[in-house]
Amino acid sequence: MKVEQIYTGCLSHGAYYIESAGEAAIIDPLRETNPYLERAKNDNAKIKYIFETHFHADFVSGHLTLAEQTGASIIFGPHANPSFDAIVAKDEEVYKLGNVTITALHTPGHTMESTTYLLKDENGKDYAIFSGDTLFLGDVGRPDLAQKSDEITQEDLADILFDSLRNKIMPLADDVIVYPAHGAGSACGKNMMKETVDTLGNQKRMNYALRADMTREEFIKEVTEGLAPPPLYFPMNVKMNREGYTAFDEVISRGITPLDPETFERIANETGAIVLDVRNQVEFIDGHIPRSIFIGLDGGFAPWVGALLADVEQKILLVVSPGREEEAVTRLSRVGFDRTLGYLLGGIDAWKEAGKEIDTLESIAAETFKEKLESNINVFDVRNDGEYSNGRLSSAEHTPLAFLNQYLKAFPEKEKSYLYCAGGYRSVIAASILKSRGIHNVVNVAGGFAAIKNAGIPVS
Repeated sequence: MKVEQIYTGCLSHGAYYIESAGEAAIIDPLRETNPYLERAKNDNAKIKYIFETHFHADFVSGHLTLAEQTGASIIFGPHANPSFDAIVAKDEEVYKLGNVTITALHTPGHTMESTTYLLKDENGKDYAIFSGDTLFLGDVGRPDLAQKSDEITQEDLADILFDSLRNKIMPLADDVIVYPAHGAGSACGKNMMKETVDTLGNQKRMNYALRADMTREEFIKEVTEGLAPPPLYFPMNVKMNREGYTAFDEVISRGITPLDPETFERIANETGAIVLDVRNQVEFIDGHIPRSIFIGLDGGFAPWVGALLADVEQKILLVVSPGREEEAVTRLSRVGFDRTLGYLLGGIDAWKEAGKEIDTLESIAAETFKEKLESNINVFDVRNDGEYSNGRLSSAEHTPLAFLNQYLKAFPEKEKSYLYCAGGYRSVIAASILKSRGIHNVVNVAGGFAAIKNAGIPVS
């Protein structure tokens, strides 16, 4: 028996490959299927099953493409209602894979179809659970994504999740391995550990939601407390996972279409496509297409695209470093943004050579920022709530990046606004959004809060 976690840091996502006696199963695959096909080929194995723990909200699964490529059966848990051919498992239904078995344990609460898959080894011993978004390391899945105000509330779902954890998961042995769908950084939970694999016994000891003496009322209160609003793209990804989507190869083929500057500009004007600059933030600072949005590939790219662009139907044109075009289109498609129309051939250099307008972003070192603070300046902190609470400049107004559009009126039009985040990535994203909205007097503090502290600027 072979079990492999395939972890994608940008999405804080774990997919799983299980192989036994020439048969393989994939759990919660990403959109691009080659990693799973290659593993099966190397093991001379046939992919028999594709298990989905639930209809994912934070990414688009590769279940449909993988099923078409391999003939494997797609399996969901009870209460799933996909618009395509799939097996809807019964609670505790067993599936044989080579010399091992996988049992579907219905564990609703995060969503009503949420299911944990229990892997038993060749000797019939409980070996591991693939817990999806039901149980994370250090946390449990948020119970507000499937709520419907007139039918079921987040408190109702938390109540259901309490029973799922205590009746289906906690009775399992302490040495059972826990393989969750996400780790720290995912918006599907609020308190995840940085580790991506653990034993159930250790989770029983340290996961706040698995305390043995915890009452139902305490659980509901603690699990629903402090939940940030879910990103706006989540419901659209659920819809795609339930109803289907454009073939991945078609998305890639269209997205990597090279466009000369004239064609690029014409398509942008005709279609209303967002110009998305995915280079490094330093390159963006030095020169970019006016009104373009920066979200760099070398950061939390896909989740920030989802949170800030929100509408998966939005057309996109890319400014990308040479050789990274397919990577950019792939990572956009992972979160359902399938309408990339092409990329700027030759990049910013070609744009300049064509005589097109270039914009820049003012960026200053923390030491210079320290001098500026001696005057009464406008400072904005675009980090999240937890970061802001743990340390900040007393003069800074909190305008978290994920909800920046709600704070546009806070930024003065005529005076300069100084922006910082933790390290300089998110503040450039924020600055690009403000500039695209006509607020141009923005200044990035290079290096962010880390550089601010190193410069000896007092923080509270």
